[in-house]
Amino acid sequence: MNENLTTDRETFVTHLECSITGERYEADQLHGLSRAGRPLLVRYDLDAVRSAISRDTIEARPTDLWRWRELLPVRQTSNIVSLGEIETPLVPIPKSGGPNVLVKDEGRLPTGSFKARGLVMAVAMAKELGVTRIAMPTNGNAGAALAAYATRCGIETIVLCPDDTPEINVREIAMQGARVWRVNGLIDDCGAIVGKGAAEGRWFDFSTLKEPYRIEGKKTMGLELAAQFGWKLPDAIFYPTGGGTGLIGMWKAFDELEQLGWIGSERPKMFAVQASGCAPIVRAFEAGEEHAERWEDASTVAAGIRVPKAVGDFLILRAVRESGGQALAVGDPAILKAVEAAAKQDGLLLCPEGGATLAAYTHALNTGLVDEDDRVVLFNCATGLKYPMPEAPQALDRTQAIDFDAL
Repeated sequence: MNENLTTDRETFVTHLECSITGERYEADQLHGLSRAGRPLLVRYDLDAVRSAISRDTIEARPTDLWRWRELLPVRQTSNIVSLGEIETPLVPIPKSGGPNVLVKDEGRLPTGSFKARGLVMAVAMAKELGVTRIAMPTNGNAGAALAAYATRCGIETIVLCPDDTPEINVREIAMQGARVWRVNGLIDDCGAIVGKGAAEGRWFDFSTLKEPYRIEGKKTMGLELAAQFGWKLPDAIFYPTGGGTGLIGMWKAFDELEQLGWIGSERPKMFAVQASGCAPIVRAFEAGEEHAERWEDASTVAAGIRVPKAVGDFLILRAVRESGGQALAVGDPAILKAVEAAAKQDGLLLCPEGGATLAAYTHALNTGLVDEDDRVVLFNCATGLKYPMPEAPQALDRTQAIDFDAL
């Protein structure tokens, strides 16, 4: 962890705010959703932040997640729980993507996915606010991140996942100290069980956007992009969208950076990428709706974006529309083809959700939604090593004559 975080520190949080009504809530108190049943957003005294630090100060710090501490909610340094949250690299994929396409490879983070960003912040705040027992639904990677951070600081954790969650995810959740249960349903079915237990006082509900702080961790993706692009922003961002926390968080980050005077008013086109077998945001976007109806019989190889209904749907749709972007759906064959192309042409192993962003970019390029000259960022949300790969059955028998021409 950054050596500059060795003492308790000032934070600039002023209050929390309902994302749909604007109603204010006290900071330093435990909150779930607002009274309107919508996510709460953390607000900061950005004038004070501007007076306290500069872009030069940020640039001089080690490039980890905690370099942004004035724009993060944890008040007491002793409550920070870290496994080494680095700034993730931007990796060119000129052959499978194009000359101006970069992949932000979130698989380099602890527990191998971008879920580490949100859960490190949410768990740190749970510790700060005295939470001792947490439950959460997951499609895999979020549960692994929660288990790791909660175990590290001694918070008891129960994780529920759909019964077809990838085996490696289920095992890593259990290995890292959580009690994990498979449920015969989808992630929102798991969430319903978590919600019922929370209503009975059995645990605190850590479902996506049902606590305020996962957004704050995920917004560091947007903060990092601004710094990595020299305090400008890319022309387009393609983001794999299930619950959409990261897309919402980046949009919030860009607004905060502009208020600080660190970037201008220009914004990237935000593309919310879903699978055609589970595309509630795409359907709502195309229909001009503010909220997305639940997607029935959701199915896709990209389990991380198999979210039939997102509590922050209106925030996702708002960001996409304000940016001039779109919500796009891609089929499983295109996803798998993109994963193979990135691996075999550029040597970068994408997860299926990351493959979805490459497939969506290819579609957007072919249909004129973006130009080849646009600076584009695709998010690879987890290491491809967690996912099934095609068999490689070739073998040599060293006791037989070797046919070198066949190798």
